[in-house]
Amino acid sequence: MPIPGTELKLVPVADKLEVRVKGPNVFPGYWKQPRLTEEAFDDEGYYIIGDAVEFVDPKKPEQGLLFDGRVAEDFKLLTGTWVHVGSLRVAGIDALSPVAQDIVVTGHDRDEIGFLVFPNMSECRRLAGLPTDAPADQVLRHPMVKERVREGLVRMKREGGGSSTYPARLLLMAEPPSTEAGEITDKGYINQRAVLTRRADLVVHLYSDEIDSGVITLGAS
Repeated sequence: MPIPGTELKLVPVADKLEVRVKGPNVFPGYWKQPRLTEEAFDDEGYYIIGDAVEFVDPKKPEQGLLFDGRVAEDFKLLTGTWVHVGSLRVAGIDALSPVAQDIVVTGHDRDEIGFLVFPNMSECRRLAGLPTDAPADQVLRHPMVKERVREGLVRMKREGGGSSTYPARLLLMAEPPSTEAGEITDKGYINQRAVLTRRADLVVHLYSDEIDSGVITLGAS
């Protein structure tokens, strides 16, 4: 529930409700940066925080709202279908357990979804039956690890409801997320945008027509 004096504005975005906020506790703008201020507030003065919410009970709005992911991270495929990054990321980590420690979702301006995966290296070594000091490249290319990943991809497609609910291709990354490069937020979460920007070459590699052995796809053997 909003605290006294705070106003919430709910804006439909695809099939979600984006929440915007106004009140005496909200900063009035960025210091001497009018362009950023204009981008951060809508035409009614509400701060655009990029979060989505849903009603605890749509028939009883007085019961309050629940967090429903980030609309700021969501995007459309070239088909025009919305991809809800937050829910897809959680589903991916579950389906790819214990290999995936975290996931960055790709597919902006493309026909299909892809995953850049930060692997749980200790679990991957255990799955592959390799020693604890086995090199990352050897671990991530091990047949047991790749087969477990492929099983997860097949499961996501089988249980999903369309192209926006599962990845068609995936890349396991040997380099962990960098705090110094802003790939991890102050709250300890993966910064999707920062990872996609810093590792843009990996995104290009992921979608290359010539798929190498490091890219795992639904149809690869």
